[in-house]
Amino acid sequence: MFTLTSPIKPNLTRNAPVERLYGLPVDTTVLFSDHKGIHSKKMEQNQRKLLARLGPIAPFLGRSEKILFIFNGYSHASAVEQVLTGAFLQPLKRSLFAFTDRRILHIPTIDRSYHCSIAQILYTDCLRLRMWGSTLTAKYKSGRTEKFRCIDSKSKKKIRSLLSNMSLEGMASIALERTPLCPVCTRPLIKNYYTCPHCSLRFKRKVWSVLFSIIFPGGGYFYTRHPFLGLVDAAMEIIFATLLALISVAFFMSSGADKTLLGHTIWVCAFILVLKKLSSMLFSSKCVEEFIPKPRHVKVITDKTPGHGPVPELEDALATGWRSR
Repeated sequence: MFTLTSPIKPNLTRNAPVERLYGLPVDTTVLFSDHKGIHSKKMEQNQRKLLARLGPIAPFLGRSEKILFIFNGYSHASAVEQVLTGAFLQPLKRSLFAFTDRRILHIPTIDRSYHCSIAQILYTDCLRLRMWGSTLTAKYKSGRTEKFRCIDSKSKKKIRSLLSNMSLEGMASIALERTPLCPVCTRPLIKNYYTCPHCSLRFKRKVWSVLFSIIFPGGGYFYTRHPFLGLVDAAMEIIFATLLALISVAFFMSSGADKTLLGHTIWVCAFILVLKKLSSMLFSSKCVEEFIPKPRHVKVITDKTPGHGPVPELEDALATGWRSR
């Protein structure tokens, strides 16, 4: 079986074969092998397809960092999210994950493309990483737990093999959990602080996502740049708001049994309308937590320009507000 290369055991990485595919540094021995460490053509084809989609993350990788495995899955969702979003949950949470020899990179991909949102899970920030069924569970040193669901059977076998050789000991960051990265300077961002402390890139704010969700039909979805979901939600909100208004007028003009029935109908329409608003508020707030840059298009800083240094090593990226212990 292959041996996992990790920053905690640098002697294991010394002679590891490294290639650049699609502009990304990879350990082909690990990447193209199955869970038994045997080269697999199907695994290689699958990994090459996924690598082709990960080109934009090249600047985020450290100078000696290598990709070991890539897989599809779904971002963590709380019980409340699952209840409110229902059948819409899976496409809204679709993500790509990349195991490297230092961390797991989490890239939300709702429409299978990169949207300038990326986060890292440092192995040293985890108390436990384990596969349970088709779910990867990360128990962080901060006390928080996240579950990444719907991982296919072939990937979960490979992940179990990787985790069995992984050490979680070593220097941890102050975050002690999954940390978003700035899409411009590639450095860690501070939770609930929607301006990058390094390059001053501004991100969308939760307060505005909530206000837009309340005031405008589908406003939360439009604010987080999900126009299709915004149109669907707006249409449903307008329909139920119109029904609520018409039924309310009929209620005041009627009497007897009809008035009782109309009263119950008003409550049902109002409940559905409130539920739609709550769903929009929750979804947009969770999207904002993944740090959506205000500019639609951003350019990663990869050269030495005034005011900016080269792409930082992982240790350097933890400085200025996230200094390692």
